[in-house]
Amino acid sequence: MSSPKVLFGFHAVGVRLKTAPQSIVEIYFEPTRRDARMRQFVAKAQEAGVRLIEADALRIAKLSGSHGHQGVAARVEALPQVHSLDELLESLTEPTLLLVLDGVTDPHNLGACLRVADGAGVHAVIAPKDHAVGVNATVAKVASGAAETVPYFMVTNLARTLNELQERNIWCIGTSDDAPKTLYEVDLKGPVALVLGAEGEGIRQLTRKTCDELVRLPMKGAVESLNVSVASGVCLYEAVRQRGL
Repeated sequence: MSSPKVLFGFHAVGVRLKTAPQSIVEIYFEPTRRDARMRQFVAKAQEAGVRLIEADALRIAKLSGSHGHQGVAARVEALPQVHSLDELLESLTEPTLLLVLDGVTDPHNLGACLRVADGAGVHAVIAPKDHAVGVNATVAKVASGAAETVPYFMVTNLARTLNELQERNIWCIGTSDDAPKTLYEVDLKGPVALVLGAEGEGIRQLTRKTCDELVRLPMKGAVESLNVSVASGVCLYEAVRQRGL
């Protein structure tokens, strides 16, 4: 069995408490914080029968590796995960919706992308191993629980993975500022993988060439691009809108 990992912050710990309380080894909380949010959180943990440990802010910060813990951290066992992207795709009974992130190395951006992916019902998020950040404690906190619910696959060769998706008739649509079409001119109702790059740099050349189609987001103001998590939200929810979900 793998060693327990740490989640921190009300959202990240709260989602685990709601979805899989049996996987929580123990929760550390700051007893000097007596506001309604903390009281409600502690009551839910007690109701679930989870072990609660009082700890000061410094101890929780050391445990979580962050001072943004909100007075809450938990040691948790890893949840059973889908072992491979192929296994996940084989199990789907509805049109595939994937988010592919090329070159997103900031944990706050990844966390925000996972959060919006969860909200839009994305089946998985895919990223290259050598141009991406893994899921760490910061990602989990920013994701507000979505790091626990959205499968995140880091692949050795992103272009090859896109080719494999195309072999499964999944249309790979990349975003680029100079694309001839806008997002709103393409059909997103079928199996789709939306490919986004880091803010400013965009998707890499090989990734761009591998995509079936490129689209752009209309930019009416002075800024040239959106943050990748915002762009992900725009793209994914356009797919949600088209699918009538």
